[in-house]
Amino acid sequence: MLAQQRQTAILELIRQHGGVRVSHLVSRFGVSDMTIRRDLEALAERGLVAKVHGGATLAGPGSAEEPGFAAKSVRQQAEKRAIAERAAALVEPGMAVALSAGTTTAALATLLADVRGLTVVTNSIPVADALYQNPRADQTVVLTGGIRTPSDALTGPVAEAAVRSLNVDVLFLGVHGMSPRTGFTTPNLLEAGINRCLVDASRRLVVLADHTKWETIGIATIAPLAEADVLVTDAGLPVAARHQVGDQVGELVVVEVR
Repeated sequence: MLAQQRQTAILELIRQHGGVRVSHLVSRFGVSDMTIRRDLEALAERGLVAKVHGGATLAGPGSAEEPGFAAKSVRQQAEKRAIAERAAALVEPGMAVALSAGTTTAALATLLADVRGLTVVTNSIPVADALYQNPRADQTVVLTGGIRTPSDALTGPVAEAAVRSLNVDVLFLGVHGMSPRTGFTTPNLLEAGINRCLVDASRRLVVLADHTKWETIGIATIAPLAEADVLVTDAGLPVAARHQVGDQVGELVVVEVR
């Protein structure tokens, strides 16, 4: 097993159990104590776990703490892929769509490379890169300028001014958290501003959020739950939460993870 694969497996164990001991991981993966400690150190450096004596626990971010794009990209990969696939089915040739920053929207971008006549507006460097890597002559990618955040989003007055001059058919919005009380949230104040502009520029709002975003609260609200025309999430969302969010969003779409 490669180090990256082992670290992903370790992270899933920590998420499932809240914490793990080094001795347990040594036995489970058949590697040395030093190897496991290096794995935990690598995960801790990416902000995914907190090292404790004899093991590690899941990092508990505050409402203003923002993990980087690389750190978030290894989380819930199967869920994000399933959500992106369902979201791609909502895109038709000739549309003008906006994609906010986020790892789920970046996964969606890779599925839009073959859609003819598409115009994509984004403040996300990874989203733009995904489309630039497979360019089509009949597609237009509009990347805003602005101030770069840890999520590789472009924000601030330059980005907001660019978006305010545009009108798109649908916005696919990635979020840090969602709850009935705070709505859809982000830990970055600048991202909240550009995301609100994207919402205002769009005729339809589709939010992409895996089940771990439920009751996670960032410092700034982007929009209330009721403003979403569609919320695409995965089957890991608890039944009680589905009832709560289903009463507020226009349509709740729950995808199964293969």
